[in-house]
Amino acid sequence: MYKYFLPDEYVKDIFQISPDKLVEKGIKGIITDLDNTLVEWDRPEATPEITEWMKMMQDAGLQVTILSNNNHARVQTFCDPLGTPFICDARKPLAKNFKKALTMMGLKKEEVVMVGDQLMTDVLGGKRFGLHTILVVPVASSDGFVTKFNRMIERRIMARLKRLGKIEWEE
Repeated sequence: MYKYFLPDEYVKDIFQISPDKLVEKGIKGIITDLDNTLVEWDRPEATPEITEWMKMMQDAGLQVTILSNNNHARVQTFCDPLGTPFICDARKPLAKNFKKALTMMGLKKEEVVMVGDQLMTDVLGGKRFGLHTILVVPVASSDGFVTKFNRMIERRIMARLKRLGKIEWEE
C-alpha cells in the first residue's frame, strides 16, 4: 500500500527540476499542481521566477498543464496570464482528470511526470495512474483547511516510510 505514497523523486522546489534531465528521460510533458507547489496557496499570480521556469520548460519542448483541486476562478487567474492550460476542481487523487490532462497534451503516461507537494493528492493520484512522480517541499508553511488534514496524515505516512527505510531525505 505504501508504494502509492512513495514519490519517484523528491526535490526542494520546482527550480531543481531540470528540463534537460526530463528530456533525456524521454519526458515530453509535466502535469503540475498549483497551490504550494508553484506558488503559495494564497498567491493569486505567478512570480517572475515561476514565469521564467515555465518558459524554460516550454523552450525545452515540454508541455506544462496545471492540475489543481482548487476552483476555476483561482486557477484561471493564475494560468491565463501564462497561457498555461489547466484543469481545475480536479478531485485528485481520482484518475479522471489525470487522463484528461494526458489527452489535452496528446501524450502517453511514460512521457509525463506529475509534480506536486502532497502525498495524498499529487503523488497518490500520479502513482495510481502510472505516472513518474516528483514531490516538492511545500512553498508555504501554511495551508487551507482540507490540506491541513491531509498534511497530518502525510506526516504519519512519511514517518512510516522513513522507519521502513524507503525514504532517504529529510523534511
